[in-house]
Amino acid sequence: MLPGKVKIVEVGPRDGLQNEKQLVPSEIKIELIERLAEAGLPVIEATSFVSPKWVPQMGDNAVVLAGIKRRPGVTYAALTPNLQGFDGAVAARADEVAIFGAASEAFSQKNINCSIAESLKRFEPVVSAASALEIPVRGYVSCVVGCPYSGEVAPEKAAEIAGILYGMGCYEVSLGDTIGVGNPRSIARMIEACARVVPIEKLAGHYHDTYGMAIANIYASLMQGMAVFDASVAGLGGCPYAKGASGNVATEDVVYLLNGLGIETGIDLAKLAATGDWISRALNRPNGARAGRALCTADE
Repeated sequence: MLPGKVKIVEVGPRDGLQNEKQLVPSEIKIELIERLAEAGLPVIEATSFVSPKWVPQMGDNAVVLAGIKRRPGVTYAALTPNLQGFDGAVAARADEVAIFGAASEAFSQKNINCSIAESLKRFEPVVSAASALEIPVRGYVSCVVGCPYSGEVAPEKAAEIAGILYGMGCYEVSLGDTIGVGNPRSIARMIEACARVVPIEKLAGHYHDTYGMAIANIYASLMQGMAVFDASVAGLGGCPYAKGASGNVATEDVVYLLNGLGIETGIDLAKLAATGDWISRALNRPNGARAGRALCTADE
């Protein structure tokens, strides 16, 4: 049974831009966020409050959040890996914060230089501080089906981390196929395991398109009852710690699929496609959204 409505969490401004080699001007980031809000995206991951030493691209986090014209009803979120980052996000008026763990021990070590258990321990004060201020916390789990260093990841491992994040107080847990090796069968098995410990309506899918499977994986997830997906305009992004990982699934392609299935998103696909075309030109890179390219070509 397909859901009647799906929520899309737009991660392009953060997850999409963080790996761009050249520093993207703050005004471009601000315009991107405003265009996405104008197109009807209900949740926009605007930036992250990590050390600029590790992610220089996000060094203007406070400037970006201060510069956007906020639209009523839109949630502007920020990634906050620790209490210092959380304090920065609060000062910059982020509506929501996100924390991230991994289902792979090897990935956790390579990505954030600590074990899974240590990483989860670091998040406890963040969740506690957010709870005191009534700021919603979203959790991410990386490498839910495969890891670039240790190979296949057991569904039970992804479920274990998702359950811990949910139990800690995350209102929603996003399941990330960070290197895009998932297929409809492995994704379905992973969701089944996670849904045993976290209600399906509290789970989201975050799929990279390395092997061209992201849209198929979203359809498989819809069939499991999942109704929240992360996506990135123009397919921007990748993972600096995951060799060969291409961008997130393109938001335009996801909306095109959902429109075709008669599922409501509240997103204006024409405006979204124009935004994807604009940011691709601004970054001087190919537009990774197939539906976006087709729609923009048809308009020429």
